[in-house]
Amino acid sequence: MSEETADVIIVGAGPTGLTAARALTAAGRSVIVLEARDRVGGRTWTDTIDGQMFEIGGQWISPDQTAILDLVDELGLTTYQRYRDGDSVYLAPDGTRTVYDGGMFPVPAATQAEMERLIGLLDDLAERIGADAPWDAPEAAELDAVSFQHWLEEQSDDALAVANIGMFVAGGMLTKPTTAFSALQAILMAASAGSFSHLVDDHFILDRRVVGGMQSVSKRLAADLGADIVRLNSPVRTIDWSGEDVVVSTDDASFTGTEVIVAVPPNLYSRITYVPHLPRLQQVFHQHQSMGLVIKVHATYPRPFWREQGLSGTGFGAGHLVQEVYDNTNHGEEQGTLVGFISDVNADRMWALDEEDRKTEILEAIAAFLGPEALTPTVFHLSDFGAEEWTRGAYATSYDLGGLSRWGRYQNDPVGPLHFASSDIAGRGYQHVDGAVRIGRDTAETVLRALAD
Repeated sequence: MSEETADVIIVGAGPTGLTAARALTAAGRSVIVLEARDRVGGRTWTDTIDGQMFEIGGQWISPDQTAILDLVDELGLTTYQRYRDGDSVYLAPDGTRTVYDGGMFPVPAATQAEMERLIGLLDDLAERIGADAPWDAPEAAELDAVSFQHWLEEQSDDALAVANIGMFVAGGMLTKPTTAFSALQAILMAASAGSFSHLVDDHFILDRRVVGGMQSVSKRLAADLGADIVRLNSPVRTIDWSGEDVVVSTDDASFTGTEVIVAVPPNLYSRITYVPHLPRLQQVFHQHQSMGLVIKVHATYPRPFWREQGLSGTGFGAGHLVQEVYDNTNHGEEQGTLVGFISDVNADRMWALDEEDRKTEILEAIAAFLGPEALTPTVFHLSDFGAEEWTRGAYATSYDLGGLSRWGRYQNDPVGPLHFASSDIAGRGYQHVDGAVRIGRDTAETVLRALAD
C-alpha cells in the first residue's frame, strides 16, 4: 500500500472539495483530493447521451449567487440566459390546460389572492429567520415540529393555493412530499435563496447556465490543481484520527494529513469508517439527514417547436406526473431540448415501470403541456442520481421533522481535525452550487486557522 503526506486531505471532488482545495493551495498548503467516482463534479455532471449534451445534474445560476458567478468568471468560463421568451403553460389539477403570460398562475381570483398572501407570510418569515442560524429563531422548535403541509393548511383552507405553494419547495427543491419536512426547513430553503418570492420566480431562480455545462467548473478547477492533487477512483474507506496526524485510507493507498475535509453529502458520511468513532452527537444527527428523490427528464427534438407556438417551454402543474418543464436548449444549438422534473412518490412509481411504459407515460405528461410533438424526441434520457452509489438521491439532504432546530447548529462544527462541508449544510446557497462554493471557501479558511495554531 502506497503512503503519501499532505497538509490537508479532502474527501470528494465536487464543487465544495475542489473550491476548498483551490483556496488552500493558493495559501501555500499541500492538498490531496480523493474522489470515489471516475469523474469530478459530484452532483454537477454534464454528459453526452446519443450525441446530445445534457446537464445530468445541477445547472442553473440565479442573479444573487455571486460566489459561483465570480468563480465562473475567474475560471474564464461564460454564462448565458435560459430561454424564456413567450407564454407559459399551467395545468390545473383536473388537467385543464391554460396558456398564460408567465406571471402568477391562472387560477381563480380567490386562490391567487391566497397564494400571494402565503408568499408574503413566507417572505416575512424567511427575512426574519434567515439562512445562517434558523434554529435560533424564537419559534424555531414550533415551526420544526410540524410538516410544511400542516403549516400551509393551518394558514389557508384553499387546497389549490396550498398545493401550488407547496410545489415550489417540495417537488421543486427538497424533492420530498410536503408532509416529510418541516415548515422551518421550508423557510430555510426560502431564506437561502433570498426570499420565497425568488423560489416562485422561475425567471430569477433559473436564470443562467454555464456554456459547456456546470460540470466544466469542476473540470477547470481540477485541471488547475492537477492530477497529482486530484485522485479519481479513490473511494475513502477509513479515516483514522486517533493520533497526532490523520490517516485517510483507500483500497490501495493511505494519505496522512494534519486536517481533513469531508466534502460529501451527509447521507454518505456513514460510508466511511472513523477511528475512533465519531462522537455520539454526530452519529445520531447524521441519521436524520436524508436525500430526496427526483427524476430529471431530458428530451431533445429536431427544433424547439414550442417556440413556433409562442411558448417559452415553461410549464407548471402541481400534482401532475411532470410538475415542471422548461426549455433547456444548449447554447448555440439549433435543436431544442426540454427538461422536466418528476419528484418523490411519482419518481418511485416511474422506476417501478418497465422502460417503455415509463418513457411513454413521461412523454405523454410533457405533451400535456406542449402538445403532441413532444411525444417523439430524437434523444430521451432520465437522470437517476438515486441509483448512483456515491450520491444516492437528489437534489440534496434535508432533516426530518424536528431535526433542523435540534441539530442544525452542530452540522458545521469540526470534530477534532475533521471538517464537514457540502452545499447540504450551507446557509446562503443551500442545495445550490453557489452554496457549495461558499462553504468550500469558508471551510478552507477554518482549516487554515487550525493549521496556523
